[in-house]
Amino acid sequence: MAFWSSTSVFTSKVPRKILFMFTLSLSVTYLFYSLMSCYNSFQFQENYVYQGRLVTEETTFVTLREKLYSTSSQGYLDEEFIERTATEQTIAFSSVRNSVGIDERTAGWARAQAATTSSSMSRAAAAVAGEHEHEHPEFSTTDSELRKVVNCTSDYGVKKLPQAIIIGVKKGGTRALLEALRVHPDVRAVGNEPHFFDRNYEKGLDWYRELMPSTLEGQITMEKTPSYFVTNSAPKRIHSMARDIKLIIVVRNPVTRAISDYTQTLSKRPEIPTFEVLAFKNRTLGLIDASWSALRIGIYALHLESWMQYFPLSQMHFVSGERLIVDPAGEMAKVQDFLGLKRIVTDKHFYFNKTKGFPCLKKPEDSSTPRCLGKSKGRTHPKIEPDVIRRLHKFYKPFNMMFYQMTGQNFQWELEEDGNSPGFRD
Repeated sequence: MAFWSSTSVFTSKVPRKILFMFTLSLSVTYLFYSLMSCYNSFQFQENYVYQGRLVTEETTFVTLREKLYSTSSQGYLDEEFIERTATEQTIAFSSVRNSVGIDERTAGWARAQAATTSSSMSRAAAAVAGEHEHEHPEFSTTDSELRKVVNCTSDYGVKKLPQAIIIGVKKGGTRALLEALRVHPDVRAVGNEPHFFDRNYEKGLDWYRELMPSTLEGQITMEKTPSYFVTNSAPKRIHSMARDIKLIIVVRNPVTRAISDYTQTLSKRPEIPTFEVLAFKNRTLGLIDASWSALRIGIYALHLESWMQYFPLSQMHFVSGERLIVDPAGEMAKVQDFLGLKRIVTDKHFYFNKTKGFPCLKKPEDSSTPRCLGKSKGRTHPKIEPDVIRRLHKFYKPFNMMFYQMTGQNFQWELEEDGNSPGFRD
Protein backbone atom coordinates (compact mmCIF):
# COMPACT_ATOMS: atom_id res chain seq x y z
CA MET A 1 0.00 0.00 0.00
CA ALA A 2 2.87 2.35 0.73
CA PHE A 3 4.30 1.72 -2.82
CA TRP A 4 1.05 2.47 -4.59
CA SER A 5 0.50 5.51 -2.49
CA SER A 6 3.96 6.89 -3.31
CA THR A 7 3.48 6.13 -6.99
CA SER A 8 0.19 7.88 -7.11
CA VAL A 9 1.73 10.86 -5.41
CA PHE A 10 4.59 10.86 -8.01
CA THR A 11 2.25 10.56 -11.00
CA SER A 12 0.03 13.20 -9.65
CA LYS A 13 2.95 15.59 -9.34
CA VAL A 14 4.51 14.85 -12.84
CA PRO A 15 2.63 16.48 -15.72
CA ARG A 16 1.14 13.97 -18.13
CA LYS A 17 2.67 15.76 -21.14
CA ILE A 18 6.21 15.25 -19.83
CA LEU A 19 5.53 11.58 -19.21
CA PHE A 20 4.18 11.17 -22.76
CA MET A 21 7.23 12.88 -24.33
CA PHE A 22 9.58 10.71 -22.25
CA THR A 23 7.86 7.52 -23.41
CA LEU A 24 7.82 8.70 -27.03
CA SER A 25 11.54 9.52 -27.02
CA LEU A 26 12.36 6.05 -25.71
CA SER A 27 10.30 4.48 -28.49
CA VAL A 28 11.92 6.59 -31.21
CA THR A 29 15.40 5.81 -29.90
CA TYR A 30 14.68 2.10 -29.93
CA LEU A 31 13.29 2.26 -33.46
CA PHE A 32 16.32 4.25 -34.67
CA TYR A 33 18.84 1.71 -33.34
CA SER A 34 16.84 -1.15 -34.80
CA LEU A 35 16.87 0.44 -38.25
CA MET A 36 20.61 1.19 -38.07
CA SER A 37 21.33 -2.40 -37.18
CA CYS A 38 19.35 -3.67 -40.19
CA TYR A 39 20.99 -1.15 -42.53
CA ASN A 40 24.52 -2.09 -41.47
CA SER A 41 23.76 -5.73 -41.97
CA PHE A 42 22.34 -5.09 -45.44
CA GLN A 43 25.24 -2.83 -46.42
CA PHE A 44 27.79 -5.40 -45.35
CA GLN A 45 26.06 -8.10 -47.38
CA GLU A 46 25.79 -5.82 -50.45
CA ASN A 47 29.46 -4.81 -50.30
CA TYR A 48 30.49 -8.39 -49.90
CA VAL A 49 28.55 -9.50 -52.94
CA TYR A 50 29.67 -6.48 -54.99
CA GLN A 51 33.31 -7.15 -54.20
CA GLY A 52 32.75 -10.75 -55.19
CA ARG A 53 31.39 -9.62 -58.54
CA LEU A 54 34.44 -7.46 -59.23
CA VAL A 55 36.78 -10.26 -58.31
CA THR A 56 34.88 -12.63 -60.59
CA GLU A 57 35.04 -10.25 -63.59
CA GLU A 58 38.70 -9.43 -63.11
CA THR A 59 39.76 -12.98 -62.43
CA THR A 60 38.04 -14.49 -65.46
CA PHE A 61 39.43 -11.85 -67.81
CA VAL A 62 42.99 -12.11 -66.47
CA THR A 63 42.81 -15.89 -66.65
CA LEU A 64 41.63 -15.69 -70.24
CA ARG A 65 44.47 -13.34 -71.20
CA GLU A 66 47.06 -15.56 -69.51
CA LYS A 67 45.80 -18.61 -71.38
CA LEU A 68 45.86 -16.67 -74.63
CA TYR A 69 49.50 -15.74 -74.17
CA SER A 70 50.73 -19.05 -72.82
CA THR A 71 49.00 -21.17 -75.44
CA SER A 72 49.64 -18.88 -78.41
CA SER A 73 53.36 -19.43 -78.06
CA GLN A 74 52.70 -23.15 -78.56
CA GLY A 75 50.21 -22.80 -81.39
CA TYR A 76 46.46 -22.45 -81.60
CA LEU A 77 44.00 -23.09 -78.85
CA ASP A 78 41.77 -26.01 -79.65
CA GLU A 79 38.02 -25.60 -79.93
CA GLU A 80 37.42 -27.57 -76.75
CA PHE A 81 39.41 -25.02 -74.76
CA ILE A 82 37.56 -22.16 -76.45
CA GLU A 83 34.16 -23.57 -75.56
CA ARG A 84 35.24 -24.50 -72.05
CA THR A 85 36.66 -21.04 -71.32
CA ALA A 86 33.61 -19.31 -72.76
CA THR A 87 31.26 -21.57 -70.79
CA GLU A 88 33.14 -21.13 -67.51
CA GLN A 89 33.13 -17.39 -67.91
CA THR A 90 29.41 -17.25 -68.74
CA ILE A 91 28.55 -19.48 -65.76
CA ALA A 92 30.62 -17.30 -63.45
CA PHE A 93 28.82 -14.16 -64.50
CA SER A 94 25.42 -15.88 -64.40
CA SER A 95 25.93 -16.96 -60.80
CA VAL A 96 26.91 -13.45 -59.76
CA ARG A 97 23.92 -11.98 -61.57
CA ASN A 98 21.59 -14.35 -59.73
CA SER A 99 23.10 -13.27 -56.42
CA VAL A 100 23.02 -9.51 -56.77
CA GLY A 101 20.91 -8.86 -59.87
CA ILE A 102 23.54 -7.09 -61.96
CA ASP A 103 22.21 -5.05 -64.85
CA GLU A 104 21.93 -6.25 -68.43
CA ARG A 105 25.03 -4.37 -69.57
CA THR A 106 27.26 -6.44 -67.30
CA ALA A 107 25.67 -9.62 -68.55
CA GLY A 108 26.22 -8.41 -72.12
CA TRP A 109 29.87 -7.75 -71.33
CA ALA A 110 30.27 -11.33 -70.15
CA ARG A 111 28.67 -12.71 -73.29
CA ALA A 112 30.84 -10.47 -75.45
CA GLN A 113 33.99 -11.65 -73.68
CA ALA A 114 33.02 -15.26 -74.33
CA ALA A 115 32.19 -14.51 -77.96
CA THR A 116 35.43 -12.61 -78.42
CA THR A 117 37.44 -15.50 -77.02
CA SER A 118 35.93 -17.84 -79.57
CA SER A 119 36.28 -15.24 -82.34
CA SER A 120 39.96 -14.55 -81.62
CA MET A 121 40.87 -18.20 -81.46
CA SER A 122 38.92 -19.04 -84.62
CA ARG A 123 40.83 -16.29 -86.34
CA ALA A 124 44.06 -17.93 -85.23
CA ALA A 125 43.07 -21.02 -87.19
CA ALA A 126 42.83 -19.00 -90.41
CA ALA A 127 45.54 -19.46 -93.01
CA VAL A 128 48.18 -16.97 -93.96
CA ALA A 129 49.38 -16.39 -97.48
CA GLY A 130 48.96 -14.49 -100.70
CA GLU A 131 47.54 -11.05 -101.23
CA HIS A 132 44.02 -9.80 -100.48
CA GLU A 133 41.87 -9.22 -103.55
CA HIS A 134 38.81 -7.01 -103.87
CA GLU A 135 36.60 -9.66 -105.50
CA HIS A 136 35.36 -11.79 -102.60
CA PRO A 137 33.65 -14.54 -104.68
CA GLU A 138 37.07 -16.15 -105.15
CA PHE A 139 37.30 -16.98 -101.45
CA SER A 140 37.02 -20.66 -100.64
CA THR A 141 34.51 -22.09 -98.17
CA THR A 142 37.14 -21.92 -95.47
CA ASP A 143 37.80 -18.29 -96.25
CA SER A 144 34.08 -17.48 -96.18
CA GLU A 145 33.94 -18.79 -92.64
CA LEU A 146 37.04 -16.80 -91.82
CA ARG A 147 35.49 -13.61 -93.15
CA LYS A 148 32.40 -14.09 -90.98
CA VAL A 149 34.61 -14.33 -87.91
CA VAL A 150 36.86 -11.49 -88.97
CA ASN A 151 34.17 -9.01 -89.94
CA CYS A 152 31.96 -9.38 -86.87
CA THR A 153 32.41 -6.46 -84.46
CA SER A 154 32.02 -7.30 -80.78
CA ASP A 155 29.90 -5.00 -78.67
CA TYR A 156 32.59 -4.38 -76.05
CA GLY A 157 35.57 -2.07 -75.88
CA VAL A 158 35.99 1.15 -77.84
CA LYS A 159 36.30 1.81 -81.56
CA LYS A 160 39.50 3.74 -82.26
CA LEU A 161 41.28 5.05 -85.31
CA PRO A 162 44.15 2.74 -86.28
CA GLN A 163 47.54 3.09 -84.63
CA ALA A 164 49.21 1.13 -87.44
CA ILE A 165 48.43 0.60 -91.14
CA ILE A 166 49.82 -1.81 -93.72
CA ILE A 167 49.99 0.63 -96.64
CA GLY A 168 51.46 -1.60 -99.36
CA VAL A 169 52.33 -3.02 -101.68
CA LYS A 170 49.81 -4.87 -103.84
CA LYS A 171 50.79 -8.50 -104.48
CA GLY A 172 53.67 -8.16 -102.04
CA GLY A 173 52.28 -10.37 -99.27
CA THR A 174 50.13 -7.94 -97.27
CA ARG A 175 47.35 -10.47 -96.73
CA ALA A 176 49.85 -13.01 -95.41
CA LEU A 177 51.23 -10.45 -92.99
CA LEU A 178 47.83 -9.29 -91.79
CA GLU A 179 46.55 -12.79 -91.10
CA ALA A 180 49.70 -13.67 -89.17
CA LEU A 181 49.36 -10.49 -87.10
CA ARG A 182 45.75 -11.27 -86.29
CA VAL A 183 46.91 -14.37 -84.44
CA HIS A 184 48.32 -11.99 -81.84
CA PRO A 185 45.84 -11.36 -78.99
CA ASP A 186 46.82 -7.67 -78.82
CA VAL A 187 46.04 -6.95 -82.47
CA ARG A 188 42.56 -6.15 -83.75
CA ALA A 189 42.33 -5.54 -87.48
CA VAL A 190 39.73 -4.96 -90.18
CA GLY A 191 39.45 -7.97 -92.49
CA ASN A 192 38.46 -6.14 -95.65
CA GLU A 193 40.38 -3.23 -97.16
CA PRO A 194 38.66 0.05 -96.14
CA HIS A 195 40.22 2.16 -98.95
CA PHE A 196 39.50 5.22 -96.85
CA PHE A 197 42.47 7.39 -97.76
CA ASP A 198 42.20 6.76 -101.50
CA ARG A 199 38.52 6.18 -102.33
CA ASN A 200 36.32 7.07 -99.36
CA TYR A 201 38.03 10.04 -97.74
CA GLU A 202 35.04 12.34 -98.24
CA LYS A 203 33.00 10.12 -95.90
CA GLY A 204 34.96 11.44 -92.92
CA LEU A 205 36.88 10.05 -89.96
CA ASP A 206 33.73 9.09 -88.05
CA TRP A 207 32.76 6.75 -90.89
CA TYR A 208 36.30 5.36 -90.93
CA ARG A 209 36.31 4.80 -87.16
CA GLU A 210 33.05 2.86 -87.34
CA LEU A 211 34.73 0.34 -89.65
CA MET A 212 37.31 -0.47 -86.99
CA PRO A 213 36.84 -3.35 -84.54
CA SER A 214 36.32 -2.55 -80.87
CA THR A 215 39.45 -2.81 -78.76
CA LEU A 216 40.38 -3.08 -75.10
CA GLU A 217 43.12 -1.09 -73.44
CA GLY A 218 46.51 -2.29 -74.68
CA GLN A 219 45.25 -3.66 -77.99
CA ILE A 220 46.33 -2.18 -81.34
CA THR A 221 43.82 -1.28 -84.04
CA MET A 222 45.06 -1.98 -87.58
CA GLU A 223 43.96 -2.05 -91.20
CA LYS A 224 45.61 -2.77 -94.52
CA THR A 225 45.02 -1.21 -97.93
CA PRO A 226 47.96 -1.78 -100.32
CA SER A 227 46.90 0.94 -102.76
CA TYR A 228 47.70 3.63 -100.17
CA PHE A 229 51.40 3.31 -101.00
CA VAL A 230 50.90 4.51 -104.58
CA THR A 231 48.21 7.13 -103.82
CA ASN A 232 49.71 10.63 -103.89
CA SER A 233 47.21 12.11 -101.43
CA ALA A 234 47.41 9.29 -98.88
CA PRO A 235 50.56 10.41 -96.97
CA LYS A 236 49.18 13.87 -96.19
CA ARG A 237 45.75 12.52 -95.25
CA ILE A 238 47.13 9.87 -92.91
CA HIS A 239 49.52 12.39 -91.36
CA SER A 240 46.62 14.76 -90.63
CA MET A 241 44.85 11.93 -88.82
CA ALA A 242 47.79 10.69 -86.73
CA ARG A 243 51.33 12.01 -86.96
CA ASP A 244 52.75 9.21 -84.83
CA ILE A 245 51.09 6.33 -86.69
CA LYS A 246 53.20 3.29 -87.60
CA LEU A 247 53.37 2.30 -91.26
CA ILE A 248 54.21 -1.15 -92.63
CA ILE A 249 55.26 -1.72 -96.24
CA VAL A 250 55.64 -5.23 -97.65
CA VAL A 251 57.90 -5.13 -100.70
CA ARG A 252 58.82 -7.81 -103.20
CA ASN A 253 61.06 -8.14 -106.25
CA PRO A 254 59.29 -5.67 -108.56
CA VAL A 255 59.58 -8.00 -111.57
CA THR A 256 57.97 -10.91 -109.73
CA ARG A 257 55.40 -8.56 -108.24
CA ALA A 258 54.43 -7.25 -111.72
CA ILE A 259 53.97 -10.79 -113.08
CA SER A 260 51.88 -11.72 -110.03
CA ASP A 261 49.77 -8.61 -110.59
CA TYR A 262 49.26 -9.57 -114.23
CA THR A 263 48.39 -13.16 -113.25
CA GLN A 264 45.64 -11.93 -110.96
CA THR A 265 44.16 -9.70 -113.68
CA LEU A 266 44.43 -12.51 -116.25
CA SER A 267 42.37 -14.82 -114.04
CA LYS A 268 39.51 -12.33 -114.19
CA ARG A 269 39.95 -11.10 -117.76
CA PRO A 270 41.38 -13.87 -119.94
CA GLU A 271 41.01 -11.69 -123.03
CA ILE A 272 43.71 -9.17 -122.05
CA PRO A 273 46.93 -8.96 -124.12
CA THR A 274 50.03 -10.90 -123.13
CA PHE A 275 52.37 -9.64 -120.45
CA GLU A 276 55.02 -8.87 -123.08
CA VAL A 277 52.64 -6.67 -125.08
CA LEU A 278 51.57 -4.65 -122.03
CA ALA A 279 55.10 -4.26 -120.65
CA PHE A 280 56.61 -2.50 -123.68
CA LYS A 281 55.84 0.66 -125.56
CA ASN A 282 58.18 -0.53 -128.27
CA ARG A 283 59.40 -4.11 -128.00
CA THR A 284 61.99 -3.68 -130.77
CA LEU A 285 63.59 -0.69 -129.10
CA GLY A 286 63.15 -2.17 -125.66
CA LEU A 287 61.12 0.80 -124.33
CA ILE A 288 59.39 -0.18 -121.08
CA ASP A 289 55.88 1.18 -120.54
CA ALA A 290 56.23 2.55 -117.01
CA SER A 291 52.71 3.99 -117.17
CA TRP A 292 51.27 0.46 -116.90
CA SER A 293 50.19 0.17 -113.26
CA ALA A 294 51.62 -3.34 -112.89
CA LEU A 295 55.09 -1.92 -113.59
CA ARG A 296 54.69 1.51 -112.01
CA ILE A 297 53.85 0.10 -108.57
CA GLY A 298 57.29 -1.57 -108.47
CA ILE A 299 59.15 1.76 -108.65
CA TYR A 300 59.24 1.79 -104.87
CA ALA A 301 61.71 4.67 -104.49
CA LEU A 302 59.37 7.00 -106.36
CA HIS A 303 56.44 6.28 -104.06
CA LEU A 304 58.51 6.19 -100.85
CA GLU A 305 59.72 9.71 -101.54
CA SER A 306 56.18 11.01 -101.10
CA TRP A 307 55.83 9.29 -97.73
CA MET A 308 59.15 10.55 -96.43
CA GLN A 309 57.90 14.11 -96.81
CA TYR A 310 55.49 13.45 -93.95
CA PHE A 311 56.87 10.54 -91.93
CA PRO A 312 60.37 9.68 -90.65
CA LEU A 313 61.83 6.25 -91.41
CA SER A 314 61.56 5.41 -87.72
CA GLN A 315 57.77 5.18 -88.19
CA MET A 316 58.08 2.86 -91.19
CA HIS A 317 58.87 -0.83 -91.28
CA PHE A 318 59.72 -2.69 -94.48
CA VAL A 319 58.91 -6.37 -94.73
CA SER A 320 60.55 -8.55 -97.37
CA GLY A 321 57.88 -10.46 -99.25
CA GLU A 322 60.45 -13.12 -100.17
CA ARG A 323 61.61 -13.63 -96.58
CA LEU A 324 58.00 -13.69 -95.41
CA ILE A 325 57.68 -16.90 -97.45
CA VAL A 326 61.07 -18.43 -96.61
CA ASP A 327 61.23 -17.35 -92.95
CA PRO A 328 57.79 -16.11 -91.84
CA ALA A 329 58.62 -16.36 -88.14
CA GLY A 330 61.75 -14.23 -88.55
CA GLU A 331 59.87 -11.48 -90.39
CA MET A 332 57.03 -11.64 -87.87
CA ALA A 333 59.45 -11.21 -84.99
CA LYS A 334 60.66 -7.92 -86.51
CA VAL A 335 57.12 -6.70 -87.12
CA GLN A 336 56.05 -7.49 -83.56
CA ASP A 337 59.08 -5.62 -82.23
CA PHE A 338 58.26 -2.63 -84.45
CA LEU A 339 54.69 -2.53 -83.13
CA GLY A 340 55.84 -2.89 -79.54
CA LEU A 341 54.17 -6.27 -79.14
CA LYS A 342 55.27 -9.33 -77.22
CA ARG A 343 56.61 -12.02 -79.59
CA ILE A 344 53.61 -14.32 -79.58
CA VAL A 345 53.62 -15.39 -83.24
CA THR A 346 56.58 -17.75 -83.69
CA ASP A 347 57.83 -20.50 -86.00
CA LYS A 348 55.45 -22.95 -84.30
CA HIS A 349 52.58 -21.18 -86.02
CA PHE A 350 53.70 -21.88 -89.59
CA TYR A 351 53.70 -24.80 -91.98
CA PHE A 352 55.05 -24.65 -95.54
CA ASN A 353 52.47 -25.87 -98.01
CA LYS A 354 54.37 -27.41 -100.92
CA THR A 355 51.31 -27.53 -103.13
CA LYS A 356 50.57 -23.82 -102.85
CA GLY A 357 54.19 -22.80 -102.46
CA PHE A 358 53.84 -20.62 -99.37
CA PRO A 359 53.53 -20.97 -95.57
CA CYS A 360 50.20 -21.52 -93.86
CA LEU A 361 49.17 -21.14 -90.25
CA LYS A 362 48.87 -24.35 -88.31
CA LYS A 363 48.12 -25.92 -84.96
CA PRO A 364 51.40 -27.68 -83.99
CA GLU A 365 49.78 -30.42 -81.92
CA ASP A 366 46.92 -31.04 -84.35
CA SER A 367 47.21 -33.84 -86.87
CA SER A 368 44.64 -32.26 -89.20
CA THR A 369 45.69 -30.54 -92.42
CA PRO A 370 46.62 -26.86 -91.89
CA ARG A 371 44.21 -24.32 -93.35
CA CYS A 372 45.41 -21.97 -96.07
CA LEU A 373 43.69 -19.05 -97.73
CA GLY A 374 41.96 -20.37 -100.74
CA LYS A 375 41.76 -20.77 -104.43
CA SER A 376 42.86 -17.27 -105.41
CA LYS A 377 46.22 -17.81 -103.70
CA GLY A 378 49.16 -19.68 -105.13
CA ARG A 379 48.31 -19.30 -108.81
CA THR A 380 50.96 -20.51 -111.22
CA HIS A 381 52.55 -17.65 -113.16
CA PRO A 382 52.39 -17.74 -116.94
CA LYS A 383 55.64 -18.35 -118.74
CA ILE A 384 57.39 -15.08 -119.57
CA GLU A 385 60.15 -14.87 -122.15
CA PRO A 386 63.61 -14.73 -120.50
CA ASP A 387 64.57 -11.68 -122.55
CA VAL A 388 61.61 -9.76 -121.13
CA ILE A 389 62.63 -10.72 -117.59
CA ARG A 390 66.19 -9.49 -118.19
CA ARG A 391 64.99 -6.19 -119.64
CA LEU A 392 62.69 -5.59 -116.69
CA HIS A 393 65.44 -6.30 -114.18
CA LYS A 394 67.65 -3.84 -116.01
CA PHE A 395 64.85 -1.26 -115.93
CA TYR A 396 64.25 -1.62 -112.20
CA LYS A 397 67.89 -1.85 -111.08
CA PRO A 398 68.58 1.91 -110.62
CA PHE A 399 65.27 2.38 -108.79
CA ASN A 400 66.05 -0.60 -106.57
CA MET A 401 69.47 0.81 -105.70
CA MET A 402 67.84 4.10 -104.78
CA PHE A 403 65.28 2.27 -102.65
CA TYR A 404 68.04 0.35 -100.83
CA GLN A 405 69.78 3.62 -100.07
CA MET A 406 66.62 5.33 -98.84
CA THR A 407 65.62 2.48 -96.52
CA GLY A 408 69.10 1.35 -95.48
CA GLN A 409 68.20 -2.23 -96.45
CA ASN A 410 69.46 -4.41 -99.28
CA PHE A 411 66.74 -6.74 -100.50
CA GLN A 412 69.09 -8.39 -103.03
CA TRP A 413 66.55 -8.58 -105.84
CA GLU A 414 69.35 -8.55 -108.41
CA LEU A 415 70.18 -12.11 -107.37
CA GLU A 416 66.71 -13.31 -108.36
CA GLU A 417 66.74 -12.70 -112.10
CA ASP A 418 65.97 -16.37 -112.76
CA GLY A 419 63.18 -16.46 -110.15
CA ASN A 420 60.36 -16.16 -112.69
CA SER A 421 60.70 -19.47 -114.42
CA PRO A 422 57.56 -21.43 -115.37
CA GLY A 423 55.67 -22.67 -112.35
CA PHE A 424 56.61 -19.72 -110.11
CA ARG A 425 53.64 -18.84 -107.87
CA ASP A 426 52.28 -15.52 -106.63
